[in-house]
Amino acid sequence: MDKLSRQQQTRYLFTRAGFGATPAELDEAARKSIRKVVRQLMKDSESFTELRVVEPDENVTKKALKGLVKDGQLDRDMLKERIRMNAEKIRDLNLQWLDRMASGQGVVREKMALFWHGHFACRTMGQNPLFMQQYANTIRKHALGRFGDLLMAVSKEPAMLQFLNNQQNRKNAPNENFARELMELFTLGRGHYSEYDIKEAARAFTGWQFTSDGQFVFRERVHDEGDKTVFGKTGAFNGDDVIAMLLENKQTATFITTKIYRYFVTDSPANDAESTTRIEQLAEQFYKSGYDIAGLMESLFSTDWFYDPKNVGSHIKSPVELLAGMRHTLNLTFQQPQTQIFVQRTLGQILFYPPNVAGWPGGKNWIDSSSLLFRMQLPSYVLNDAEVTVRPKEDGDINTQLLARKGGQRFQVTINWDGFETIFAKTPDNDLPDAIAAALLPFPLKAEQKKLIETQTAHDLTRSRRIHALTAALMSLPEYQLT
Repeated sequence: MDKLSRQQQTRYLFTRAGFGATPAELDEAARKSIRKVVRQLMKDSESFTELRVVEPDENVTKKALKGLVKDGQLDRDMLKERIRMNAEKIRDLNLQWLDRMASGQGVVREKMALFWHGHFACRTMGQNPLFMQQYANTIRKHALGRFGDLLMAVSKEPAMLQFLNNQQNRKNAPNENFARELMELFTLGRGHYSEYDIKEAARAFTGWQFTSDGQFVFRERVHDEGDKTVFGKTGAFNGDDVIAMLLENKQTATFITTKIYRYFVTDSPANDAESTTRIEQLAEQFYKSGYDIAGLMESLFSTDWFYDPKNVGSHIKSPVELLAGMRHTLNLTFQQPQTQIFVQRTLGQILFYPPNVAGWPGGKNWIDSSSLLFRMQLPSYVLNDAEVTVRPKEDGDINTQLLARKGGQRFQVTINWDGFETIFAKTPDNDLPDAIAAALLPFPLKAEQKKLIETQTAHDLTRSRRIHALTAALMSLPEYQLT
């Protein structure tokens, strides 16, 4: 492919930095320089509004749990009902965040938060909606701030401390789980620390706990106040000290930058001098800036090599990206919002339910024999008000099974077609397939694809209905799954 046209560049930017764009947004952006579009996207993502589905005083405390005990016995029916209600709150949190992603507002913040959700992968034990709400708002609040602030805030989130067993990390009985994942997955990467570093760092994090109402607390009585030796330094270190050491280490900047490069540029960067140099330069900037995430992302989206044609179409949309992008592009609303949970579960990515602490593997792992057909047919299901009898594959997770109702799913949606069609008002009929494809796909239509699409939509349709049919057909092409 030759150098990208301005329209192709803007479409690529909107899909990588956010969740796609409407034809009208692409048309407006294509009239500006890429740097101006990037700056506008960053500016639009400066503000932050919390997700809120549960109030702190509604949280299930130990005192409230005592109400589930009758005659000294746990009332299992009441407990089951409480778990179901909590699962519904987390489902509502999932859908509220998805609404934000699909809104087209603050898209870089929401896309970065989705990245951090995979990086700081976490799920609540015991289906605690308040803990998950706090965690979600923390990664969204700090998504474009300083990485050090984000790291510290996430490390003190009750959901994370609970997930990584730090509530059980006490002097004389240290639990290494949190310290290990902090180094291996959150900062340095495997091979850049020793087992001894982990053991000593675990001692530093003793006493980092949380209350049942979702507050971080440092309990001195269970903290190991003795000297520890971490990364060759000795002192009576606490958790804050260890995090400061990790941020001081340039390997943290390199590890985070490499992961961002893989997520936003290409899933498999070539092991060549060019890619290595790019990452090194970005990492150096990131480190010197005090880990300024917004600055890093603006630099990344503004480079000429970001728009290298070989990067286009190299990224497979995650299920959440696919769903949010489809909704935003068509201004689409599901009449039954929980249908989106069914889609996430069927395609293998449910917000707030990562498979493990390493997050979703991404890339080609999004495509498997059990979900590929559903993925390809999803746009047609959605745009044609279809009833689907596909069953999500069993993942053995009782928590995710609570989220979606059993039985068939009806994809009843509302679409603002007027907004979508307006931009094509003056497009000649023969040029409609190419014009709509340019707004939806990473590549121009091939001759055989155009012939197939025209055959599928060669009915006696009004212009409006033809645009709808072309849109459904183009979204059902394999290329729509790529950015």
